[in-house]
Amino acid sequence: MKQTLLLLCILFISCNTENKQDELKPEKPTEQKNDKIKVLNFGTFHFGYTPDANKTEFDEHSEKAQKEIREISKMLAQFKPTIICIENLPKFNTEINKAYQDFLDNPSTLNTNYGESSMIGFDVGRLSGVKKIYGIDNHMGYNYSVGDFIENSPEYTNSIDSKTYLQLTNEPFKDYPEMAKREKNYDKLSLLEKLKLINEPLHLDYSINTNADKLLYVGIEDGFEGADNAAIFYHRNMKIYSNLNRIPMTKNDRVFIIMGTAHTAFLREFMRRSPKFEMVNTLEYLK
Repeated sequence: MKQTLLLLCILFISCNTENKQDELKPEKPTEQKNDKIKVLNFGTFHFGYTPDANKTEFDEHSEKAQKEIREISKMLAQFKPTIICIENLPKFNTEINKAYQDFLDNPSTLNTNYGESSMIGFDVGRLSGVKKIYGIDNHMGYNYSVGDFIENSPEYTNSIDSKTYLQLTNEPFKDYPEMAKREKNYDKLSLLEKLKLINEPLHLDYSINTNADKLLYVGIEDGFEGADNAAIFYHRNMKIYSNLNRIPMTKNDRVFIIMGTAHTAFLREFMRRSPKFEMVNTLEYLK
């Protein structure tokens, strides 16, 4: 009898442990591969001029850079997109597509006029036989430096959470030492390695944090100066996503999007919950 009770206790504990382990396992996403439109959501830094606070030194006119870009375009073109979207306003689509057609007529030289949008976007389009380029950007002015302004102004005090704001500013990868190490050596990385790094999920999360979410820890007295500016950036990316959805497409289309990493990160969040889109793994195409 005692042995039977002992056996039952062991079985109960074992089953209970397995159930707890099952609860800890991440839920597997449901994929509707036959119904959803495939998207290669590719983030990059800006090759030419940018008003962004964070800039990467890059000579897009150098022979070395042009060669690297050609090789990366070949990698991305393996996705075989039918639609290409770039970080440009839709109202300039006619101008953009005139430049794209001119490039298709003379592809020996990359078009640098629109930075990464024309250097990579146009070349991926050429290699994939894409007929038209779509701009999906939307401009909204917001102050992403309001937190720094408050922290550096003796006459103001951040009344929300200065400690967290400064950690996100100065040690964004505090809990991820390997990522911190790679980020520290960013300037020494090749173009391909830079693009691999900024397209990793953790780095995309960082892009949202540094461009918007860290402002949620900033405010003067009972004000919401940080949150108000973060909301504008969220709103801008919602409009970008809406512009993407304006483009006529079917489940047979394959969409390549090339934008700055913060926009890529926001689009990733919207598309993860979308019944319409299914993102492929960007890093699988950067090899």
